[in-house]
Amino acid sequence: MATETWLAIISIALFVMFAAEMISVYNFMIDIPQDDAFFGSFSADTKLIQFISIGFAPAVILAGIAYIMTKEYGSKRIGGMIIAGGIILLVGMYVCYSMLIRIDDKYITDSVKYLPILFMVLSIPIMGVGAYLTKQRKRRPKKEYF
Repeated sequence: MATETWLAIISIALFVMFAAEMISVYNFMIDIPQDDAFFGSFSADTKLIQFISIGFAPAVILAGIAYIMTKEYGSKRIGGMIIAGGIILLVGMYVCYSMLIRIDDKYITDSVKYLPILFMVLSIPIMGVGAYLTKQRKRRPKKEYF
């Protein structure tokens, strides 16, 4: 397989990892043990920033590199993988957003409330880039007869 295919595969894996990390933090905020004093002062903001820098940012960068490498001739396979990454991000952030109603109010900050919405909106251009690659037609090289 070509390099751009591997980049798209790794991008999908990073989107899955990011969605799983976000879901795990939101799930933890639902079930924080009350008997421990450390967890009583828990703030998810630092963890969310860490997960964005570990998962989302590299995933978008790798998807962008795969797009740049294939934008001249298009690729249904790479475009489909980028679309799949966008769908994974959208579904994962929808799950996080649906968990907000079960989180105690003392743990909800602006970042906890608005990051799922932000990433749901950001998944749409990612899927659009993938759709552009699937619709791109391969250019035929010009034949020079003389």
